[in-house]
Amino acid sequence: MPIPDALLALPDAVALSEFDGSAVVGGKFDRNEWTIDVDASKIVRACQFLRDHRGYAMLTDLTATDSYPLEPRFQIVYHLLNLDTHLFLRLKAPVHGDAACIDSVTSVWPTAGWFEREVFDLFGVSFNGHDDMRRILMPDTWEGHPLRKDYPTEGPR
Repeated sequence: MPIPDALLALPDAVALSEFDGSAVVGGKFDRNEWTIDVDASKIVRACQFLRDHRGYAMLTDLTATDSYPLEPRFQIVYHLLNLDTHLFLRLKAPVHGDAACIDSVTSVWPTAGWFEREVFDLFGVSFNGHDDMRRILMPDTWEGHPLRKDYPTEGPR
């Protein structure tokens, strides 16, 4: 799959596409920020490449968005920082709502574990390979995931 035209001006996107042609599925440059859409099944491989070969040594944030009722329902969003160039890069990986799950990037950035637990707790997306997938913000007895768009605004009943 060829790289989208919007990403041709970003050397990191071109390099990632050359490394794995099926990893990059879209992206954009908007409001002076780069976003690369990555195939969810390739997220660990893409993150390893960007860390090891493009200088993105720091994961500054990992979060999610919920597009309910659309599918794919979730976007897992990774914010990376290149410490040499001071360039920020956003990766987005789509995850379908039924049994929402994606591979963990804790093997790439161990601090991702905390962020992944937060996404699990608040959105209900689980991470394959995470060694401590349990709630981090809400009480263990809490029902549901409060940042899902279909979560009742009055809370669980």
